[in-house]
Amino acid sequence: MRRARIRLATAAAAAALALGTLPAAAYAAAAPGAGVSARPHWHQQQAETIRQITLQGAVNVRDVGGYRTWTGGQVRHGLVYRSDALSKLTDADLTTVSGLGLTKVLDFRIPMEVQYDGADRLPAPLTPTSRPVSDLGLYGTLVGAITSGDPVTQEQMLGGGRAEAYMRDIYRTFVSSPENRAQFAAALREIADGAQGPMLYHCTSGKDRTGWMSYVLLRALAVPEDAAARDYLASNTFRAAYDARVRAGLKQSGRMQNPDLLIPLQEVRQDYLDSATARMVADYGSFYGYLTEGLGLDLRTLAKLQNKMVR
Repeated sequence: MRRARIRLATAAAAAALALGTLPAAAYAAAAPGAGVSARPHWHQQQAETIRQITLQGAVNVRDVGGYRTWTGGQVRHGLVYRSDALSKLTDADLTTVSGLGLTKVLDFRIPMEVQYDGADRLPAPLTPTSRPVSDLGLYGTLVGAITSGDPVTQEQMLGGGRAEAYMRDIYRTFVSSPENRAQFAAALREIADGAQGPMLYHCTSGKDRTGWMSYVLLRALAVPEDAAARDYLASNTFRAAYDARVRAGLKQSGRMQNPDLLIPLQEVRQDYLDSATARMVADYGSFYGYLTEGLGLDLRTLAKLQNKMVR
């Protein structure tokens, strides 16, 4: 009986945080969609196909669907999307996003991120729903480091493994913070709601808070753990060129002598994900325990999630 119940239920912070401080010329050089047309295309990720929605003003917009489950099903396309911030969407992007038929957009950013990077730009009549997930003050710390323009300060704050340690701490709070758990749980309940149409959730870079949310969702849908981890790690592929332009812009502007200090903050890493899953096991014993005890999701909600999202 316990095995059957488990079978039924199982299945970041900031990469372009520097954008709010970049001078206009550097920001233009880092434009996400430079030279890219706004149309959907597909990337092969080992045995799975990741469907990216290519936009000019965001680089990490994807359909969560397409993954095979170990129960023999497949996660449906067109129901849930994940992305980075949508504040820089162009008019052409709005047309593309409108075609997704979204009925809700969840924004995991904290108010300071929205203040610096801007509110979501969405097709009417959509308005974002704020569900802030803490970044442990990383955004403010990073803005302060960059605006200081002081290479010694920047090295002291981000060098010597400190940036990586900061990221691991942030990932642990995805699990340990009651406030963060409440936001992720609310999002999962909304996805499970049969009356809710297609929806999208995002943070600033679409990789940490959004990455954890997607990892949890896929595993709750019985997607194998390694496939859910590959989806998480795929942000490195989608963000690499843009993040490199951000670093180049910061160096050219004189804000950072060593912008490579940002790489641990710009990337997703298995080590970061492992920090969250280790905390999950320590606190709740298993992924199923995290879903039911940590997030407070009952079997009925988990079954609704499966019925809606898996074909």
